[in-house]
Amino acid sequence: MKTQEIKKKVQENRENIIQFMRDIVAIPSMECKIGPVGERIQAEMKKLGFDEARFDKMGNTVGRIGNGPKVIVFDSHIDTVGVGDPKEWDWDPFIGKVEDGVLFARGACDEKGSTPGMIYGMAIARDLGLLEGYTAYYFGNMEEECDGIAPNTFVEVDPKVKPDFVVVGEPTEMQVYHGHKGRIEMKITASGRSAHAASHYLGDNAVYKMMAVITDIRELDRRFKLGMGKHPLQGNPSVAVTSVEARTASLNAVPDQFTIYLDRRITSNEPHDDVINQIKGLIPDYLQDEIVVEELFYDVPSYTGFVFPVSKYYPAWVLEANHPLAVAGQNTIKKLWNEERPLDMWDFSTNGTYWAGKAGIPSIGFGPGDEKTAHMRDERVPLDEVVAATEFYALLPSMIK
Repeated sequence: MKTQEIKKKVQENRENIIQFMRDIVAIPSMECKIGPVGERIQAEMKKLGFDEARFDKMGNTVGRIGNGPKVIVFDSHIDTVGVGDPKEWDWDPFIGKVEDGVLFARGACDEKGSTPGMIYGMAIARDLGLLEGYTAYYFGNMEEECDGIAPNTFVEVDPKVKPDFVVVGEPTEMQVYHGHKGRIEMKITASGRSAHAASHYLGDNAVYKMMAVITDIRELDRRFKLGMGKHPLQGNPSVAVTSVEARTASLNAVPDQFTIYLDRRITSNEPHDDVINQIKGLIPDYLQDEIVVEELFYDVPSYTGFVFPVSKYYPAWVLEANHPLAVAGQNTIKKLWNEERPLDMWDFSTNGTYWAGKAGIPSIGFGPGDEKTAHMRDERVPLDEVVAATEFYALLPSMIK
């Protein structure tokens, strides 16, 4: 039985997998600066005999085993959010701590926790003959600042490969996930006229123009909570004001520009243009020329200087429960652990917005940890799950029919 051989190989490598995990969380990789952690990951891949281990043009880490006609990608973002004030942590956020078999550290859950299992799982699958007919890639990428930009470059720039299947390693509590809501990031800018605050009536305060719009945005979100636009699997859409900017000559001047930023979570029921027009519809007719709604773009250079401009539109996606990849994921769980676990979906968005949402590539999620601890000071992952996930990644390719 291959499952028993996989389990045996994983247990033989348990300490290596855990040490590898401790090593990569100990390397800071905030603000998409993933060079040093990528080097450590590549060293492990080379040790395990990967056919290829390198950086791509953007600075992501690419590892490859095999040259078969079917292509499967194991996607794990290896950048993290920041730690805020380190003094507020009760332990070093990178070295972390282990209590009762749980590793607490920045990136432990979101999302370095899937990397050791993916890399060791690929090597074990190769050694047991479970990758026949496959080209398998590990893709350690930057994701926190712009979902989907890294896989977009994987397909269109380097290595220019369109996978047949993708496994996203974001935390799923060891269940198979098959989709999530998407989002569109927008800004709304009101223009006014500056004047001295002592004679403010001579100006046109841009902040005041936006007040009714903000109220309408809050009301729109209330209606979403009551079920407007609800998707049977993805749940309710939402909208939130997430940041504001006022442009003013001084603290004694009327602002001549006021900008708010929106995070609009969307379901598969909501076409892109309808979402934009819905927000534009909140602007009164008489202010259409003075308040402008814009979709945001991301064109920040990566740490290597690579620029790949993309819209900050992240489509929602759902893989059908009876799709061969989703079925294979469920059967892998059953074969390994003799359990049936429900298909579920993430609350947040992932690189699946590109893989499945834009490129239409069949994708599932599977990873250790609970997404609710992501970005928190007590971010954590059970080390038993980190190890057990290796079994899943090793067996899955051979289960896809």
